[in-house]
Amino acid sequence: MKSSLNADKRAALAHVLHARQQALERQITLHRQGQSRVDFAHDTLTQDGDDAPQRASDREVDQALSDIDTQALAAVNEAQRRLQSADYGVCVDCHAAIAFARLQVEPDALRCVACQSLRDRSL
Repeated sequence: MKSSLNADKRAALAHVLHARQQALERQITLHRQGQSRVDFAHDTLTQDGDDAPQRASDREVDQALSDIDTQALAAVNEAQRRLQSADYGVCVDCHAAIAFARLQVEPDALRCVACQSLRDRSL
């Protein structure tokens, strides 16, 4: 099935995706304290001093949050790619149109609400 999204709706969703992309990139930079993933991990391993266990724990949390944000960023980037195709906004399971209201809230959604609910219950 082809998406029922017109050009104005696609433009609005492109804006939402771009804003989300920028926010995630800022969050990732904040969690990594401006360091690359390799430098971040190296600093964690080479810490010393009395507060090293606490700093290591804080860095582990930051790294976990960074990983979550990185996965979300990949989903946003994929949604930006799909937005250019006719199948953006079409459920990957039932091939029905995903409601525009859902895409406004979650523009990287792959499934309609019904199929996502079924998937969530099976996990």
